[in-house]
Amino acid sequence: MPTFIEKPTRIEAAGNKPKLIDEYVGRVNTGTESPSVAHMRSPGGWVEPGQRPAFDEFTVVLRGTLRVEFEGGAFDVRAGQAIIAHKGEWVRYSTPGEDGAEYIAVCLPAFSPATVNRDG
Repeated sequence: MPTFIEKPTRIEAAGNKPKLIDEYVGRVNTGTESPSVAHMRSPGGWVEPGQRPAFDEFTVVLRGTLRVEFEGGAFDVRAGQAIIAHKGEWVRYSTPGEDGAEYIAVCLPAFSPATVNRDG
């Protein structure tokens, strides 16, 4: 039988400004360890610490622009585009545009604060 998910759980976000994270599938909302699926909404000017996660993160931008910095450069991922941040690689996410961004993130295995490995 399929598992019906009535609503997401709001997760606290890292960064310099409030960001909304609604986890639909993952360790918190469904007890799922692989994968997690979250709907993100970050304001303009938001930036989070760099990280070297122990999971792959697949991100689809629905609105606005998400900047993804990596060792050696950066991509500006716009609405209708996607990016994969690979496990073990350093990345930092931000939304430099004044309108922020809205996107879906899928992590495999599921996101965990213990495995995101944020910069000190």
